[in-house]
Amino acid sequence: MNLINRHIFLFGAILLLFSSCKVGQRYTAPKYNLPDQYRADSTYQDSVGALAYVNWRDFFRDSSLIKLIDAGLANNYDMRSAILNIQIANRQLTQAKAGYLPELDATIAGVGQEWRSKNYYAGPASKIYNGKEAKNNLFRTQSQYLTELNLSWEIDIWGKISAQKEEALANYLGTAEAKKAIQTSLIANIAKGYFNLLKLDAQIEVALRNVQLNDSTLRMIQLQFDAGEITSLAIQQTQSQRLLAASLVPQLEQEIQIQENSLLELTGRMPDKIERGKSLQYLIDESKISMGSPIDLIRNRPDIREAELSLIASNAQVNINQALRYPSLTLGGTLGLNSMLPENWFNIPGSLLGSALGNITTPIFKNKKLKTAFEVSKLEREKAEINLQKTVLRSVNEVSNSFTSLAKLKEQLVLAEARVANSHLAVKNASLLFKSGYATYLEVITAQSNALTSELNLVSIKQSQLDSFVELYKSLGGGWAETK
Repeated sequence: MNLINRHIFLFGAILLLFSSCKVGQRYTAPKYNLPDQYRADSTYQDSVGALAYVNWRDFFRDSSLIKLIDAGLANNYDMRSAILNIQIANRQLTQAKAGYLPELDATIAGVGQEWRSKNYYAGPASKIYNGKEAKNNLFRTQSQYLTELNLSWEIDIWGKISAQKEEALANYLGTAEAKKAIQTSLIANIAKGYFNLLKLDAQIEVALRNVQLNDSTLRMIQLQFDAGEITSLAIQQTQSQRLLAASLVPQLEQEIQIQENSLLELTGRMPDKIERGKSLQYLIDESKISMGSPIDLIRNRPDIREAELSLIASNAQVNINQALRYPSLTLGGTLGLNSMLPENWFNIPGSLLGSALGNITTPIFKNKKLKTAFEVSKLEREKAEINLQKTVLRSVNEVSNSFTSLAKLKEQLVLAEARVANSHLAVKNASLLFKSGYATYLEVITAQSNALTSELNLVSIKQSQLDSFVELYKSLGGGWAETK
């Protein structure tokens, strides 16, 4: 027993020594050179909180749009794949957690027979032939009837298993953030597609109104032509203006159907008509627009969180590859039943067997390969950190650009509305002056052409403004928060 105790003591001392020898470095978050605030219009500087915290159901006001987004979140193929990726990563995390546990295998029933020829001796002690003479060829020398449990347990002396768990956890959380990023983009794309659909509807209305206006003008000019006051050129010019407005209708109808199909594709549905709700007005609650600070992006943007988790996983991989270059310690043992004869198979304690072992193994000829993998993983970690910093920089720029777009589109909207009002007045006055003989048909046509252009432009600016609100919401990290 003294010898056994010495072996146990020696093995325990080695285990204690190795347990304090973890290699690698712990992850530390990089420093971000963030500004104190965004480069944005002063209108939003004093806002408290961040738009990203607003649930998308509260941000959008149109019930038809909300239904489309609901359908997209439930049926979009990218979303469904992202959910499956989370489930896959969760299984891998469960597997990594099991790395701390010993492996236990069971041989329920193992039967082995060994035959030899005459040049191999079957001793009488085996009792296989019960005192009879053995055959000259292929006589049975040994039988094995086995039932056993085999245990193998790798001790995490260098932190390899804990690093594998850390990597699996980072990958799992990364898939969750990737799903949030897909959800944020999906909501934004559905909203912008829906706004574009409403813009096309509004532009068709503008085109049809102008066709009616051109028809009225054409009748008026036809009367003057019949009276001999103007030439046929006036009729031809007016007809050309009418055809220009009329040609917009099938063009816009084509774009509407294509946009409807694209929207339904995002929701996982086949091409069909889409129900509309409100017009381009009052689709977004602008009172909820709030700036927050750049530091909020680190917490809210899923792509930033995903990039950081990728860096965490890369750091863990470095630690894994470093630990693989060092000796590994494995404990093992066997417990079971073993018998030469089947009738003694489960004879306890006569058939009991057991063993215990401990192995320390180290790579020799694979060291160059392992070193290369270690060096490559360090470079991959540097790439992951660069990608994280790039993502942060891009995010701050996107938010700043969105605020700038909102501010400038607001100015453009005021000017566009004034232009439309002025063009409508010009159309009215040109028509009155033409009837009174104080204006030519060219002035009437020009006024109507300007009115058509200004109205179409106003509708486009309204849609661009809504798109900028959505881009701001997305760039701040909004859209993934669940309804509380």
